[in-house]
Order: sequence, then structure tokens, then C-alpha cells
Amino acid sequence: MTQQSIDIEPLSDPLIGELKPRRTLRQNVVWFIRYKPLGVFGGVIASMLILVAIFAGLLATHDYTFPDSSRILAPPSSDMWLGGDSLGRDMYSRLLHGARISLYVGILSSSIGTTLGMMVGIISVHYGGKMDLIVQRIVDAMIAFPGLILAIAIMAALGASINNVVIALSIAYIPSATRILRSQALAIKEMDYILAARALGVGDWRIMIRHTIPNCFSLYIVIVTLHLGGAIISEAGLSFLGIGAPPQEPSWGAMLTGASQNVRIAPWQAVFPGVCIALVVFGWNLLGDAMRDVLDPRLRGTT
Repeated sequence: MTQQSIDIEPLSDPLIGELKPRRTLRQNVVWFIRYKPLGVFGGVIASMLILVAIFAGLLATHDYTFPDSSRILAPPSSDMWLGGDSLGRDMYSRLLHGARISLYVGILSSSIGTTLGMMVGIISVHYGGKMDLIVQRIVDAMIAFPGLILAIAIMAALGASINNVVIALSIAYIPSATRILRSQALAIKEMDYILAARALGVGDWRIMIRHTIPNCFSLYIVIVTLHLGGAIISEAGLSFLGIGAPPQEPSWGAMLTGASQNVRIAPWQAVFPGVCIALVVFGWNLLGDAMRDVLDPRLRGTT
């Protein structure tokens, strides 16, 4: 009795072709670097901001809180690389420590606001009915106000502090995150595996935690990244208006406020914090756009 060799062909489908193995993390990184150079540039800027915020104390050359009357409006020099402000404090050291405030406000406000918006959107979708209708009308009312105007109103009620800036911006980001993630949750709710789970008697909260939230997580990361750049510029705007970080804090927006009073005799005071704000927000937006192209299910396969 002879044995015949059996050739096993790879699993394939006439419509989709052969099934390809999933790319590894290294392959995904190489693909991102190759096809998303602007996203890589934004990631480099974001990484630099994080490193500067962590090592600001080591990189600073002066005490950023110490005023020196002999260095008021001092021009850039070998001693003070970016000059002095209206109180004689070192601009370079204040810019470094200001990165901590921008990163703190940006990460917390975008994460908290997007998380709350995701939970509100998913819960309203799963319970539906009057609850969904009421939630969406509240969201519509909040969206009617520009985000910065809503944040200014909240700051006027809470007072000027960094934590209040985080609270104000978090509330301002809830409606947009709710609207976007609600649409994603609506699509997920009609999937076959959700219908099968309901047929087996799985509860709403288990479905939300085990199925809906994980499938919304990629879009959640995209929204957080995009909101982070907006949070940094919003914090600078609030500080510029005098209702953000307290005056003694080295906020980039507060530094622009002080520079506006001496822009004719010391223009470098406005240039350096302005460039930092523009560069950081530009970098985060580039990174957010690239991540949206890669992670957003509605755009997946188009790049």
C-alpha cells in the first residue's frame, strides 16, 4: 500500500485572494515612516516636547522664577540665550518649564474630555430611545458655542488656575468627542457579533466594555491626538487673555501677554514663545492627521 503525498494549498478566497499574515510592530513602524513622513515629523516634534518637559530642570540655565533688575528686557546673549523678560527672568528657562504646562494641560484635557465624550456617546447609543434623544440635544446645545468661548465662560466661573484650565477644556471637548464616537458606536451596534451577544443574553454593560469600547479605541486615540494640539493653543489663548495659568507660572500664553507690552523695544520676547506654540501645535496636528489615516476604520485602506 503506497502513500500518496497530499499538497495542501494555502487558504484563499476568490474574492479577497490569499490571506496574508498580519504585520509585526516593526513592520508597522517601517511602513509608517515610509508612507507618512509628515506624521513622522510631527511625532519627532511631539517627542521633543515630551523630553523637554521631563528634563526641563536639567536643561534650564537659570532659575525661571528669579527676577533680576539688571537683566530687564536684556537682549539674547551668551549668558541669557533668549534674553530676559520684563522682570529680568531668563526667557530660555521659562520656555523650557512652560513646555510642562502645555503638555500637562494638553494630555489631561484631551484625554479626560475624549474619555467622557466616548462614554456618553456609547451609553446613549446602547440605551437609545429618549435617553439618546436628550443626550444629543444637550450635545447640540454645547456644540452651538465655540469651544474657546465655552472654556472662557467656565474659567470666568472657576477662576484662573492650571487645573481649572484642564476642567474647562475637558468640558469643551466632550460634545465633539461624543458626536464622533457615537457614530462609530452606532455602526458597531449593528454588527453580527453584537446581535449574537444580545441573543445569548449578554447585558448592555458587558457588551459596551468587552466589544464596543475596544472597537472604538483606535478612533479614540485619533481624537485625543487631534484635541491635544488644540488644547495647547487654547491654554495659550486663555493665558494670553489673563484667565488661564496664574501670572507667576511660565505659560507660553502668559509670556506672549507680557511680550505684547514691550514688543517695540524687545520683539524677541514675542517671537520665541510664539514660535514654540506654532511649532508644537503644527507637530501634534501632523501626527494626529497621520494617525487618523492609519487608524480610522472609515479611512483604512485608502492610504
